[in-house]
Amino acid sequence: MRSLTGAVLALTLTLAGCASDHTSSNNASSAQPGSCKVATEAEIASLFDRWNQSLQTGDPHKVVANYAPRSILLATVSSKPRLTVADKEDYFQHFLQDRPSGKIDMRFVDSGCNSAVDAGLYTFTFARTGVVVKARYTYTYRWDGTQWLITSHHSSAMPDKE
Repeated sequence: MRSLTGAVLALTLTLAGCASDHTSSNNASSAQPGSCKVATEAEIASLFDRWNQSLQTGDPHKVVANYAPRSILLATVSSKPRLTVADKEDYFQHFLQDRPSGKIDMRFVDSGCNSAVDAGLYTFTFARTGVVVKARYTYTYRWDGTQWLITSHHSSAMPDKE
């Protein structure tokens, strides 16, 4: 009887371990299993400001520091999906040459447990050329246990017609 009780206890502990919340190896989040951070709309809005301020430094490395290690950049002026740090830094090396500055025109924010979406319309002004570009954007963010990082960023120029 004692060995049966021990076997049942061992099986119960094994099943409980299998059912617990584990972070996938594909998940860039280092948040503790079971922890949940839900951001306010103002907190998510401030992430664009952080990204935009990093543009002002002119340093591609500082801009790319806003992105999670496992993330994608689908940029307005590049047809190449940027998946690696080197790919993103290459894009921003060229993008930053015209000294861009962004301004949100309209936004929609939705946040949940350790993730958030900020999507809408923005306008970029390029100080070197004076060009103004209106575009659509979507940023998705993930809480990594310390900070919110971009997991996907899509931007596309506004079409001429509605």
